[in-house]
Amino acid sequence: MTKKRILLKIGSNTLTKETDQISRGKIEDIGRQIAQLKDNYEFIIVSSGAITAAKQFVKLEHNGEEISMKQALAAIGQPHLMRMFQENFRELGLFTSQCLLSYSDFENPKSKGNIKNTIDILVSNNFIPIINENDTVAADEIQFGDNDKLAALTAALLQADLLLIATNTDGIYTKSSIENGQPVTITEPVGINELKNEISAVKSSHGTGGMQSKIEAATIASEANIETWITNGLKDNFITDALNSISHFTKIKA
Repeated sequence: MTKKRILLKIGSNTLTKETDQISRGKIEDIGRQIAQLKDNYEFIIVSSGAITAAKQFVKLEHNGEEISMKQALAAIGQPHLMRMFQENFRELGLFTSQCLLSYSDFENPKSKGNIKNTIDILVSNNFIPIINENDTVAADEIQFGDNDKLAALTAALLQADLLLIATNTDGIYTKSSIENGQPVTITEPVGINELKNEISAVKSSHGTGGMQSKIEAATIASEANIETWITNGLKDNFITDALNSISHFTKIKA
């Protein structure tokens, strides 16, 4: 049986459970779900959280909001974040691998081919790739996207069956959907552009993306014929509940 490939994007607010520290419990929850689903699905993870992880362990001199400072924090925090994934996943019988990418990698055909070949080999050998932007040489995601666009580009390159974006709400809400208590579902690609005009660009406490960047990611995925789901990663079992249609979340059809 061919497994379905899921590109799981995990934002900083999901990993911290909206606190100031990375939650090992949340990482364990994600790993437990993947372990339960691995017979039918293969997972590739794009994870934010390196800067937040660094702040748990260090305070740099003249700690500020400059891009270079954030890049330095990302360099410190990335191994800490990977260690937490590795330790928690290993206890569940899962093996992890690290991949650092930048936007320029997707502009070069040779680099794109190398990325795809490497990750395909990792997945076929039961290693879960955990991807983040190479923040020490690139800063686009630090400034703008919280890895949403990186996740969409990766999903397209790796021909994922689904882009699953974990955020801190039950999906995307518009005025009308708030009234009926359920996030919106987009059944046609043309609806994505209409949705952009109906939501605010408010960003979350740790993340940098907000819902606008998630819609942009869904647009990229849709152009690659990949469906996007935006669901509440703060809830336990958010992956299995979404796949089993137990929870309410936003579906954006390809």
